[in-house]
Amino acid sequence: MTDETNSGGPMPGPGNAQSLPTAVDRATFQAELDRQRVREKAHTREGDAIAAARRRLPMVEVDAKLELIGPDGPLTLLDAFDGRRQLIAYYFMWWPGRPAPEQCEGCTLFLSQVGELAYLHSRDITYAVFSQGRNTAFGPADPQVSYDESVRYRDFMGWDMPWYSAQPSLDALLVGRELGLFHLVCHLRDGDRVFETYWTSRRGVEAMDYSYALLDATVYGCQESWEDSPPGWPQQCSMRTDGGSPAWPPVSESGGRPIAQWDRLEAGRSDDLNT
Repeated sequence: MTDETNSGGPMPGPGNAQSLPTAVDRATFQAELDRQRVREKAHTREGDAIAAARRRLPMVEVDAKLELIGPDGPLTLLDAFDGRRQLIAYYFMWWPGRPAPEQCEGCTLFLSQVGELAYLHSRDITYAVFSQGRNTAFGPADPQVSYDESVRYRDFMGWDMPWYSAQPSLDALLVGRELGLFHLVCHLRDGDRVFETYWTSRRGVEAMDYSYALLDATVYGCQESWEDSPPGWPQQCSMRTDGGSPAWPPVSESGGRPIAQWDRLEAGRSDDLNT
């Protein structure tokens, strides 16, 4: 790999000639795109229908007094609504006692997309992160210690959304679900009563992300090994790199650090999560 790949030169892949779509005239291109657009519009309409069905789902009551940990100490699930009618909670996977490079690249990816919250607030919705104080492969640690570590990670990443620990009530909040796995959960408040109206996990959480949506609009897609792409398309990317801010060459999922961390390091922020 040469510096040429980082400056607009040939993309990596097994032979650049194999990594290009077929070149055609404008009329042929537009005809193929028109056929693709039919499927895209059907996908959009089906998405609208699914969202309409989601608005008609029943709901289940949740104990409004379930305890969380916040910047000022204990608070309740009801408090996390911050006075608004609805609450969207992202359950952050957390490796207790681990340094920043070992924290979840997926959660880092998704939360890095969440910026302006005013549009949610205008619909009477609070968005907040609930750190779980554990990872699927690691049991819980001391709740306050894990929360303090996770807050330092939030500050290192430069995120400013409300941040709590769900660890004191995790079993009740995520009843029937895999603890330590990221989840997106929607709540509705009716006075002092709280109800859960929807939840999703794994690829359902991509609703928070615009990077993958933009990547899907490009010819090479997300450039990850799981995708269905033509032979020769670059598919060596992951959510981690070990050579600095996102650039070729990528590394395997087990190497490097979450991509979004590099710019923070270059800006002089410390990723030391210790007290």
